[in-house]
Amino acid sequence: MQPSRDIHRLVEIMAALRDPQGGCPWDLEQTFASIAPYTIEEAYEVADAIERGDTEDLREELGDLLLQVVFHARMAEEAGLFDFGGVVEAITAKLVRRHPHVFGDAGELDAEAVKALWGRIKADEKRQRAEARKRAGLVGAEPARGTLGGVPASMPALTRALKLQEKAAKVGFDWTDVRGVVAKLREEIAETEAEIAAAARDKLEAEIGDLLFAAVNLARFVEVDPESALRAANGKFERRFSHVERRLAETGRRPEGASLDEMEALWQEAKSLEREKR
Repeated sequence: MQPSRDIHRLVEIMAALRDPQGGCPWDLEQTFASIAPYTIEEAYEVADAIERGDTEDLREELGDLLLQVVFHARMAEEAGLFDFGGVVEAITAKLVRRHPHVFGDAGELDAEAVKALWGRIKADEKRQRAEARKRAGLVGAEPARGTLGGVPASMPALTRALKLQEKAAKVGFDWTDVRGVVAKLREEIAETEAEIAAAARDKLEAEIGDLLFAAVNLARFVEVDPESALRAANGKFERRFSHVERRLAETGRRPEGASLDEMEALWQEAKSLEREKR
């Protein structure tokens, strides 16, 4: 097998890896369920490469993510479900169907009109899919689809909170003013503090969950992506703590050998240096 720019070569390589007579033992023992965590991991690594502005790494990570699609499609083909061509056909059909302003006769639309049209088409697709499942006798094989339907339970909790809130907001279940969101956040902080004071460990997790959910709501309301905001905060923490470690290393010490006051002073030093660079 030689490297190639042709997608068919990747499909062939995956088939060879899954060949029972000469394939890779590890690839052969994988299932949809065992591969799913790798698929999620690869998607995050793509996002990380974009965040770092590393286009060479992005090329590699997109390849890894594409491999996940080919891997799932190969296992589906072996089970007689569908193949990679079917995956491509499904997404091309969906793109054409959801862009009548490009491929049909919907005419020119602005970005907001396109978003609204996309939502209506998705709703029609869900309705048609539900009817098809009903005709096929598959009723009950999937969860009910209410306003909050279609948000995977396996999605990272922070992102899922945002998606649930967005869906509820679309039907009018939302704050009318940012002050109400801020007040709710303060309320959740107060309730969390109360459970801490009461040493109620059984209730504390629920209150912290409510607090995080309220924080996501505030981010959504002011049009800040909470996932991006938290990634940035994580990066900031890493940079500042690395500065603390580097400065301590200059005197031959490690964090565990320094006092909290010393580390706090170096943390503030890192913050000052960041402000100077802006």
